[in-house]
Amino acid sequence: MRKLDTRLYFITDSTGYDEETFLERIEQALRGGVTLIQLREKTRSARELTALAGKVHALTKRYGVPLIIDDRIDVALAVDAEGVHVGQSDIPVDAARRILGDGKIVGATAKTVEQAVEAYRQGADYLGVGAVYPTKTKTDTYVITPDTIRAIAEAVPIPVNAIGGLTSENLGILSGIPISGICVVSAIMNAEDPEKAARELLMKAEELLRKPEELTGNSRFKGTVMKTALSIAGSDSSGGAGIQADVKTMTMNGVYAMTAVTALTAQNTTGVRAIEEVSPGFLSKQIDAVFEDIRPDAVKIGMVASAELIHVIAERIRYYDAKHVVVDPVMVATSGSSLLRNDAVDAMMKELFPLAALITPNIPEAEVLSGLKIEGTDDMMKAAEQIGRNCGCAVLLKGGHSINDANDLLYADGRFQWFYGKRIDNPNTHGTGCTLSSAIASNLAKGFSLADSVQRAKDYISGALSAGLNLGQGSGPMKHNFDLNSRFADECKK
Repeated sequence: MRKLDTRLYFITDSTGYDEETFLERIEQALRGGVTLIQLREKTRSARELTALAGKVHALTKRYGVPLIIDDRIDVALAVDAEGVHVGQSDIPVDAARRILGDGKIVGATAKTVEQAVEAYRQGADYLGVGAVYPTKTKTDTYVITPDTIRAIAEAVPIPVNAIGGLTSENLGILSGIPISGICVVSAIMNAEDPEKAARELLMKAEELLRKPEELTGNSRFKGTVMKTALSIAGSDSSGGAGIQADVKTMTMNGVYAMTAVTALTAQNTTGVRAIEEVSPGFLSKQIDAVFEDIRPDAVKIGMVASAELIHVIAERIRYYDAKHVVVDPVMVATSGSSLLRNDAVDAMMKELFPLAALITPNIPEAEVLSGLKIEGTDDMMKAAEQIGRNCGCAVLLKGGHSINDANDLLYADGRFQWFYGKRIDNPNTHGTGCTLSSAIASNLAKGFSLADSVQRAKDYISGALSAGLNLGQGSGPMKHNFDLNSRFADECKK
């Protein structure tokens, strides 16, 4: 069965908007996290609709979101859209399936259990069921009851999405019904801020869709609920950096830590002796195993040595629509050993960074990513802005390397914010980058804003450095467990 993410299905309506504004609002919705988009334009000619669909598809592909064309199979084929949606008065589902083949998505509208079962029998991949409330976008609105929606959802094994007049305020009517998502038009299309509206709707949809057993993790045991985070990184046999540092940091910051190992390293505080990469196929299976059972609330990506592994990570991140992705572009270990092949830098910038909520380069890494020489605070601002604009992500440029030592610069949404810190006299800094990025991811998972997550992570790493752990003959590790009664673990926004 095809795997579809229909949590927030956005249906467009260009009424009252010029083309530039219409496309701009679609991109805002994409930034807000919509998981599927349907282009619905009933009054345009085939030529006009094809031209518009091509522009919309260019946007949706950039964000890795499937584009569905309402009714018009010819237009869907012309722009190579991911699928079509057919209503009760449109072409039958089985005819659409024959024309499009098994590689495309076919969605259908259903208002009764009988219609739903027949659409599924004919090969529909998902159903839109409604209207839940009266709607302005369709003059023939037929309101159905929550009981009917429940009956339909229980009658077919494909995703069922409720549609019709839904807003972030009235989703409660669907509570407890086993739908897979919601379809909205005006709640995003005509919102003052489509990105903000989409983000709020997605959050509320996820709360609505969470099953009782997911709230406890296991229907047989009513235990503690925790936020979760996944570290995709290399293993450090000395325990100070990489996966080991990430697990310690996530645990001390109050989230449940999971891992997907990109490489094994033989290293200690004095240097890296050997690296053994995992295969791309095995890395993919690790990521799948995590997401299919305990979905992470945040993802931290650390050492990824090759372009092949970066391709796999980016593809899986897009596939699962992972949230709160923090990328630490690890290029060189604290000891000075290189951890990244040359071909991986370009792949990281093009494939991983645009998927990230934040990247956390240090000064040397930022020089590589920006192509600029960084010798002071003005250079830090230029480099952070250039990387952020080129790669479409927020950037936390870490001070250090004798440049603004304990002060970090956040560039996000076109604005700069400095995070000031006190330099701690401790030569043991092995794993500081891994630790900071993992702490940020942990706090994003718990619902803190990006700025708050950065500040909390800096506070945590200051505590770990101030504890003064002294192990090893080189640059030693920090004391991740300096506060076993951790206030960092106990505080949670949500």
